[in-house]
Amino acid sequence: MLIPWQSLSEDTLTNLIEYFVLREGTDYGEQEVSLTDKVAQVRRQLQRGEVVLQYSELHESVTLLSREQWRQASQQAEDDSR
Repeated sequence: MLIPWQSLSEDTLTNLIEYFVLREGTDYGEQEVSLTDKVAQVRRQLQRGEVVLQYSELHESVTLLSREQWRQASQQAEDDSR
């Protein structure tokens, strides 16, 4: 299930993004990028619709996915249910 990021409080959204960025251990190349900058980058991706928040009832967790990852996972789940 997708969660509209706009429905979350500012603090909750920031905490989710920070958790995601720190958990993913994203490599930003040769230059160090601050946590603040990484969070801002992900926030802009959410605003542009490139990234979505997904709640998993099965795992009772929230994660961020690229829109393409979400489409693929949704398609796989639909195929598996057939």
